[in-house]
Amino acid sequence: MDFATLALFLPACFALNMAPGPNNLLSISNATRYGYRISCLAGVGRLLAFAIMIALASAGLAVVLQTSELVFYGIKIVGAAYLFYLAYQLWNATPQAQAESENTRVGLWGLARQEFLVAAGNPKAILIFTAFLPQFVDPTVDVGSQFTLLGVLFLALEWIAIGVYAYIGLHMRRWFTQPRGKKIFNRCCAGLLSAAASTLLMARRA
Repeated sequence: MDFATLALFLPACFALNMAPGPNNLLSISNATRYGYRISCLAGVGRLLAFAIMIALASAGLAVVLQTSELVFYGIKIVGAAYLFYLAYQLWNATPQAQAESENTRVGLWGLARQEFLVAAGNPKAILIFTAFLPQFVDPTVDVGSQFTLLGVLFLALEWIAIGVYAYIGLHMRRWFTQPRGKKIFNRCCAGLLSAAASTLLMARRA
């Protein structure tokens, strides 16, 4: 893979990584509630989900989502339902309960699993890997090694995006020190997650 291809891939890829979405919203929310380090570590769940999707796309298995209407819509409905569930939890969360949870040991595994499920429940993600990454692959050279390199670069840039959004959440945490501010923030996040779920439900197969 030549330098010119990478010069085109990196900024385009990072734009996708930084685009606001359910997972990046979770990074902000987790940072405001549990801190920067916990939010970044929880993002490992997202990276694992994306790594699996990249492997599936590399193996050509993503064509199942493009050809099977039942599988695509099944994943879409489950993913949207989970986002609505998270939105419901945030909407009804009480600032007092959150303050108590911040003083106890955070369930990092639960947060990472949450990140994983949100990423895995979005069939558009694997379709992005199927449509986006192959554009930068030269079919005359070893495709497997190229796809691996692009996948690793994508995950590295995604990790940077996790850190950036967690940093934003860390500073927002200082703005919402009062219970009323936390409640407003939770409900804003709940509304955005609901909007993301609604958008997911309207997604069509490529």
